[in-house]
Amino acid sequence: MAALLVGAIIWGLLWYPYRLLEQAQIHGAIATAITYVIALLIGLAIFRNHLRKSRIFDGQTHLLFWIGVFAGWANLAYVLGVIHGEIMRVLLLFYLAPLWTILFARLLLNEQLSPHGYLVIALSLIGAMVMLWQPKGGFSLPSSYGDWMGLSAGFMFALSNVLSRKDQYHDIQLKSVAVWVGVALIASGYSLLLRDLPVFDDISPNTYLLLAGVGLIVFFLSLVMQYGLTHVPANQAIVIMLFELVAAAIAAHFLTDEAMTIREWIGGVMIISASLFSARMNRG
Repeated sequence: MAALLVGAIIWGLLWYPYRLLEQAQIHGAIATAITYVIALLIGLAIFRNHLRKSRIFDGQTHLLFWIGVFAGWANLAYVLGVIHGEIMRVLLLFYLAPLWTILFARLLLNEQLSPHGYLVIALSLIGAMVMLWQPKGGFSLPSSYGDWMGLSAGFMFALSNVLSRKDQYHDIQLKSVAVWVGVALIASGYSLLLRDLPVFDDISPNTYLLLAGVGLIVFFLSLVMQYGLTHVPANQAIVIMLFELVAAAIAAHFLTDEAMTIREWIGGVMIISASLFSARMNRG
């Protein structure tokens, strides 16, 4: 639990250096690719003894592959969401993840749904509808790029978490490497779609240091998160991760001029309540 708590706090603050990199003319997808490549290189150097074929290709390799794919999109979408959207709104949409966790835990882990689970579903959906309600047009789909990124990040995050819990065949190091590879590849692929690539000769030494620092943080964060997700039930893990909202709210208050509407706060409280209830939604 302590590992997830530390990870949640760091995640709640990590949006700020990515915004700084965006202001330094390094697109979020490119910054994500670079920082995760840095994390990957550190991991390969430190965990080279864990990267044996017999450990990777043990009959459950597909789990590593899908953990990398889903974590890859979740992390990239998270970064793009918090860069281009309103921090708290994106994070609250991201924290519809308990709703997705219920479905995936039932399908992939055979975790039985209790009456609390139905309450989670109801609160999550109503909270999202309140946040997305437009006074003139009624309920609408997410209205911005940041909203869609936050929503899709939560969906993929939940799926990746459940698969990490399911994968008891591979150690934390291998699952972390899978995440780094997945994020680096997906972010790099997304970067190829960009029209304006940065000219790295124009980037200041401080920006390079920031990239290296974020890469080091990502390395540490991935290990901490994979340790927590491997040892804590999926539905309980997502509740502990709510501390990310606290850290993000405090940081956003001091570092940005963004403000949420009353409607968004009400919807957000409902989504947070759903996450808290999700800790009790498994029988036995």
